[in-house]
Amino acid sequence: MTEAAELPPAPEQAREVFGDRFADAVRYAELLAETGVQRGLIGPREVPRLWERHLLNCAVLSEAVPEDVTVCDVGSGAGLPGIPLALVRDDLKITLLEPLLRRTNFLSEVVELLGLDHVTVVRGRAEEVMGKLQPVHVVTARAVAPLDRLATWGIPLLRPYGEMLALKGDAAEEELKSAATALAKLGAVGTSILHVGEGIVDPLSTVVKVEVGESPGGVRFAAKRAKAARTGRARRRR
Repeated sequence: MTEAAELPPAPEQAREVFGDRFADAVRYAELLAETGVQRGLIGPREVPRLWERHLLNCAVLSEAVPEDVTVCDVGSGAGLPGIPLALVRDDLKITLLEPLLRRTNFLSEVVELLGLDHVTVVRGRAEEVMGKLQPVHVVTARAVAPLDRLATWGIPLLRPYGEMLALKGDAAEEELKSAATALAKLGAVGTSILHVGEGIVDPLSTVVKVEVGESPGGVRFAAKRAKAARTGRARRRR
């Protein structure tokens, strides 16, 4: 039996969640099950649970994302949660940020194939693109790193008063407590744990929400951003 054959039919909840983009969601699932496995982007054991554990789990993150904002999906990997989020929310301007070439190649292929005109793929690490990418309203991430480390990458990419939304598992509350000091130093002014996807996923998707004040990343990153902005202006004048 091939990996593609193991992909189960889309559950009824997927039709509800993806609506007019349902066919695109099915195509994306097929790409993950075929090309994604072949290129080592996901493990073959994930194929039977692609819908519940991955696509739907990520798509319901849209419940926590405000309307008409810019989003950067840090460490996007195979496009989770960025691609499902883009499929359900065409009001968002989404950047898929990923350092590995084989992953960005896959992401670019998916974006083109599905006609996701509101999605841009950028190859790079978060710490490398700060000052090059426009600050965003929302940073998203899933299974990238522990919260304290993730925050050092994601929060500096935010606009003032933006927010980071991290999909986490059962240890979300413990991670949030452990990261409290680091988050405060990075300019966080509020944190909460959200549970989204009622009636769609079971268990509910757990999201750690980190809100920042006027200096995302704290004083050190504010100085670094200012320096990057000055360098960018100098290059444009040449």
